[in-house]
Amino acid sequence: MGQAKLIYYSSASGNTQRFVERLGLPALRLPVSAEGPMPTPLGPYVLVCPSYADGKGRGAVAKPVIAFLNDPTRRAGLRGVIASGNRNFGALFACAGDLLARKCNIPVLYRFELAGTDSDIDRVRAGLETFWRQECSIAT
Repeated sequence: MGQAKLIYYSSASGNTQRFVERLGLPALRLPVSAEGPMPTPLGPYVLVCPSYADGKGRGAVAKPVIAFLNDPTRRAGLRGVIASGNRNFGALFACAGDLLARKCNIPVLYRFELAGTDSDIDRVRAGLETFWRQECSIAT
């Protein structure tokens, strides 16, 4: 993967950042503030996004993620989402992924809790490898 095919948002807790770093794949981080400079993806990418929802699911997607995806050029490269969350939130676990999947017509590729486990890392690496191979064969 020469260019970054992962874009992620991580809050001050750093759970998502630790997960992405453990993947060991090229990635671009969204700024913590929606007003910060946004990265420009050079091609198709998968978004890794934590969930922040109140008890009714409001506010699930972080404002910097919304600001990033509100740009049609950046949104055009989005191919899938990997969502994180906390299982203590029950049905709202990793709900940002479901919301983004519906709004952007993309698949939720995986869900993990907090900073993920070693098993999550292995599954996501293998899953992304398969996903990008399929993406390439569909595009040609």
